[in-house]
Amino acid sequence: MLRFLAFLALAACGAVDYDHAPVGKLSGTVLVMWVGETQAGEGDGRFVYVPSATPLRFERANPSATLKTIQPDMMYTDGGSIPALAQVFKGFSPWGYAPAYILHDWLFVARKCVNDNSANPDQAAVAQMPFAESATVAAEVIKTLIATNTVAQNDIAPQLISSAVAGPVPKSRWNEAGACARDKVKPAHIDMIRRALPAVSTARTGQRLAKGPVAQIVQVIDFGAP
Repeated sequence: MLRFLAFLALAACGAVDYDHAPVGKLSGTVLVMWVGETQAGEGDGRFVYVPSATPLRFERANPSATLKTIQPDMMYTDGGSIPALAQVFKGFSPWGYAPAYILHDWLFVARKCVNDNSANPDQAAVAQMPFAESATVAAEVIKTLIATNTVAQNDIAPQLISSAVAGPVPKSRWNEAGACARDKVKPAHIDMIRRALPAVSTARTGQRLAKGPVAQIVQVIDFGAP
């Protein structure tokens, strides 16, 4: 464990003041669905965050926040991108801090579309957010999860994870161009999700989809109404 933590500490070279991150408010539902293997056949496959009737929403208490409220659209997500060998340690499950990972992922999805001049109105709001603030958001959400007893207290994982997402690799991805269209959820995966939620799909479209592959629900967390 010490070897792993030492490695992560070196990778987590970003500066995030986790101890002073303010507690915000989480509401809505986290719904994550598995839609198949990755193209390279690596990891556990591809996952999609699916906004429900009560989508995930985070209201920030940070007075210097560029974006006061964050509400993700449907998108691919990989949890915390935690290496398999590290997942045995407490606090380092890829879905342990799922809301923080999803909200952080969405900021990057939005930013890439801003970079490509393809942002929708919700994504365009991220244009003024500096990279360092994206890591601060992750810290605020993890702090909120612990403060509301949604996850257990952990003396190591929150600070290391918050600092890791402020490192050079995430920063390069924050500035990436040409990724907006590539990262959009594919129509075939949307159909898989709709087949898994027939009542919702029928209500929205008035008809059922033809039989085919069905997405699988990986995780559901309900934070209640805003």
